[in-house]
Amino acid sequence: MFPGGIILAVAAVVAHSGWITLAQPAISFLFYCALLGGVLLSWRFHTRRIFFALVVLFLSRQAVAFFGYPISGKPGWTGAEASSVLLSLDFVLIALMRERSLTASSTAPFSLLLFVESVVAIVLCSSTQSSASPHGHHAPAIIPLPTYALLVIGAAAVFLLARGLLIRKPVDSALFWSLVTFFLSLDFSSTRIATVYIAAAACVLASAIVENSYLLAYHDELTTLPSRRAFNDGMLRLQHPYAIAVVDIDHFKRFNDTYGHDTGDQVLRLVAGHLSRVTGGGHAYRCGGEEFNILFPGKTTSEVEDHLEQLRASIESAEFRLRSDDRRQTPRGPERRNEAMPRRARKGDAIRQLTQAQPDRALSVTVSIGVAGSKEPEAHPDIVLEAADKALYRAKDSGRNRVEIATGRRKKTRTKAAGIA
Repeated sequence: MFPGGIILAVAAVVAHSGWITLAQPAISFLFYCALLGGVLLSWRFHTRRIFFALVVLFLSRQAVAFFGYPISGKPGWTGAEASSVLLSLDFVLIALMRERSLTASSTAPFSLLLFVESVVAIVLCSSTQSSASPHGHHAPAIIPLPTYALLVIGAAAVFLLARGLLIRKPVDSALFWSLVTFFLSLDFSSTRIATVYIAAAACVLASAIVENSYLLAYHDELTTLPSRRAFNDGMLRLQHPYAIAVVDIDHFKRFNDTYGHDTGDQVLRLVAGHLSRVTGGGHAYRCGGEEFNILFPGKTTSEVEDHLEQLRASIESAEFRLRSDDRRQTPRGPERRNEAMPRRARKGDAIRQLTQAQPDRALSVTVSIGVAGSKEPEAHPDIVLEAADKALYRAKDSGRNRVEIATGRRKKTRTKAAGIA
């Protein structure tokens, strides 16, 4: 719903409540400001899809405005129908595009498509205009656009909605809300109401760039967990009492070197999925590599200890099955790597032999956790985080796959070693 649904709701209030009585030129100015701002932002942040969506929205509005406001039986109405169909199809194509920077080679194919569509819309509207009689009657449309338009718009809306719910990216959500808002702009006979909705559609697309930039800045793209920047902001909001846990995947570097980075990414997503469901009011963050942090506002270490133990056990019990075609068939790196680090190479060879002897076996991924809490209101979060780091090192020195409290009290629940150790 945010921000597209909110913008649409505001547009509906402005268009129908009468609380804000903006003149038509002011609303048109708002549309062009949102359009220009979105184009500049998309160019600056290299978001090709939003750039094309704004161009399509602009061309659709111009197709209607060029032949007059849509009235049944007039060229403007044909332009509105053609624009709604073409805009729906274009939004689906834009949703399926891969994000690339705005270069001549990346924009040329779709720009050519827009040119062809513009010519088609002009031909359709011109045919309607030439076939209209002096008394306002005109010949039947060559193509039954009304029914076809509704079918295309409905199918495109369902596709964009499903894609937005599955992928959960701001751009895909913005395409759906912008399509809905544009369709509402064709459903009224008032020029002012239509302009309000078309301006809202441009605002939805422009706001998606800001929302996407926020997502990239504050969320980890691989695991979808909040990133280090979000963790630093969360640290600033902490008030006594609170607890901080540091989670590290056991033997992750050795796992990454043995099975490859693609498998390592799968392990990171597996662990992140469990961290996102941590109980006890904790908020998980990925702060780099295989290290994750969890903030527990308003909690002490004794209150979060059992929740962390449940987290550790759930990760340990989650089997990670490695297919034989996922493993590396050849050693990583040239032979000079073996000469520079013979000890490390021998460990890697031993692990490879174990996995080759037992193909397609389930590996156990384990984590070590260190946790510390604020002991007084004046305790600085950085000091508490440092204590949690030291507790994590003690957990690793004690055999890994355990929860270590900063006070030195240990949770003796270690049941088995990591599956790749």
